[in-house]
Amino acid sequence: LPPTPLPRRMFGGCRTTYRQDVLIGEEIVRKARIKDVAVKDGRTGILVIVTVAYGIESPRGLCIEEEHDIVYRDNPPADAADSRGNSGRTGNAPTDHAFIREIVPDPVMLFRYSAVTFNGHRIHYDRKYVTEVEGYPGLIVHGPLTTTHMLELGMAEMPGRRVARYDFQARAPLFDVAPFHVAGKPGDDGNSQTLWSVTPEGNLGTIATAIYE
Repeated sequence: LPPTPLPRRMFGGCRTTYRQDVLIGEEIVRKARIKDVAVKDGRTGILVIVTVAYGIESPRGLCIEEEHDIVYRDNPPADAADSRGNSGRTGNAPTDHAFIREIVPDPVMLFRYSAVTFNGHRIHYDRKYVTEVEGYPGLIVHGPLTTTHMLELGMAEMPGRRVARYDFQARAPLFDVAPFHVAGKPGDDGNSQTLWSVTPEGNLGTIATAIYE
């Protein structure tokens, strides 16, 4: 990723299209390119949003396309309202769910997810660093880990169906200090779902749309 002087990095969102299955034992290639770099003036200051486009290919052709939005921001002042990690407050989460599941995060879960995704960001496994340096109340749950729980919940409601597209946007951080919930409801077309995560305070954490074949 291009260098930026802003110290905080967050996973802002992702858009994934599944073209065809990746087969076990198949040799695959993952290609990445920086699609866009945008500077914006956010509520907490200057933001740099880097969009990275990925393609996962097999000998049979393109299998998966993804776009990741990586958000860089400055450290807030010590007396700022969001200095303890509350910068993502977005109001109450929806309550009209058709299905819901409680998730209990813990350090082992976060460490294993960091390992399997080759994510070395210390905010997910170094409690001393994330609380004393970045000022958050606990280890931060990976955005993609949260959305994996969301999609697993949705897929359980659509047995035998294949995910064709999955888009999500992170709104508020989640931490390992308390359980949170993932929830969802079906779309009117019978082929889609709206999925979301709920912070312990009842705020919207992440919002997503899943489309099935």
